[in-house]
Amino acid sequence: MPHVAKSAAPWSAFIALLLSLMLASPALAAPARPAAAGDIDRILVVVNDDVITETELADRLAQTRKQLAAERIKAPPDDILRKQLLDRMVLERLQLQLAAQTGIRVSEADVDQALESIARRNKLSVEDFRKALARSGIDIAAHRAQTRDQMIIQQLLEREINNRVNVTESEVGHFLENPQNRADMDVTYNLSHILIGIPESASPEAIQTAKKRAGDILRQLKAGGDFEQIAVSYSQGADALKGGGLGWKKPGELPELFLGALKNLSPGDVSEILRSPNGFHILKLNDKRGAAQAEAVTQTHARHILLRPSEIQSLEDARQKLLHLRERVENGEDFAALARAHSEDTGSAADGGDLGWVNPGQMVPEFEKAMNALKPDELSQPVRTTFGLHLIQVLGRRSHDISQERLEAAARQQIHARKADERYEQWVRQLRDEAFVEYMTDEAN
Repeated sequence: MPHVAKSAAPWSAFIALLLSLMLASPALAAPARPAAAGDIDRILVVVNDDVITETELADRLAQTRKQLAAERIKAPPDDILRKQLLDRMVLERLQLQLAAQTGIRVSEADVDQALESIARRNKLSVEDFRKALARSGIDIAAHRAQTRDQMIIQQLLEREINNRVNVTESEVGHFLENPQNRADMDVTYNLSHILIGIPESASPEAIQTAKKRAGDILRQLKAGGDFEQIAVSYSQGADALKGGGLGWKKPGELPELFLGALKNLSPGDVSEILRSPNGFHILKLNDKRGAAQAEAVTQTHARHILLRPSEIQSLEDARQKLLHLRERVENGEDFAALARAHSEDTGSAADGGDLGWVNPGQMVPEFEKAMNALKPDELSQPVRTTFGLHLIQVLGRRSHDISQERLEAAARQQIHARKADERYEQWVRQLRDEAFVEYMTDEAN
């Protein structure tokens, strides 16, 4: 899959945080305020060579309560929510530390583009968006800093998870050989999830403790407990602070363990406890639906050259280089040869930048909009997306019946999403297990 393709991985919810106008989002909470003169800001957790302080946690707690109220999720007591938030903050710090160690950077121009995108998607000017932030008590500089952090984490996850997941033709073929998989291709489940995790090298006692906690939670749910509040309180899943909501999922995006349970549930039902290598799971089926798909689409055959801004190559340097490459193509040089020599998209460079026949919705919006505006053989100006700057050329268009291709593409996407989910769970556990994390107070631990 070329790097400009959309990712279906659930862990990409980090991007959704940038593209929503949830002004009190905990992921965009303001950084810690300086302690008043004479005050000592208590250290709650040591995370490798960094710390999380009482002031930081207090700020995050206040913002999270606003967010839960905006989403109409009943918040748990402060002591429970504090523990959940500390766990989330520890994971964020670990990811940001790894990103810094491996050279991931986000420029001011990239942050500007992200904020413009948020404003545009909510039909606001940038100035109106800033005013909305101010009315909600969000400091503009703090918001920019947290937006940058989330963009860095998104790039880290793209590299560590999405780009390292491969789906083979045999996996797609095996998936489609199952008649049930083909029948369920257009079925989607809306579900929520509670995870009680276990460490990778957990002792039998730790596993038994986690199982008991899952049992206690299930009893609360069967007694009428609110699933979202309990998920916020106890789940260790990535979506815990959103009430455990996973959104709409295709069957192929879910592990067999989940599918087997969902097929026996009606909307509103809660599953029994499910055991996986990562821990104990409880699911709630919120809704289920099928969707008819169009069989004929207009496909575009395109190729591109991608340049990524970096500490060595500024955004303007990349733009000027692409303009020079564009001029060389217009003067008769071979696009494919230039793509092989200069493109930084490892997925397509070896093929001369060729992306093949592209279906609507397959590429990120900025790329697709520019591509759709081109006539065959026409070259774009440099096009900016979250992946960098692109020089795009359209080779042709066709109306194509994609019945079988749609099935194969849908199968590949679903398998990729499921494998990315599994890799993310393993990666997070390893990241946490290999880190030095010390809780400094009984309250925090």
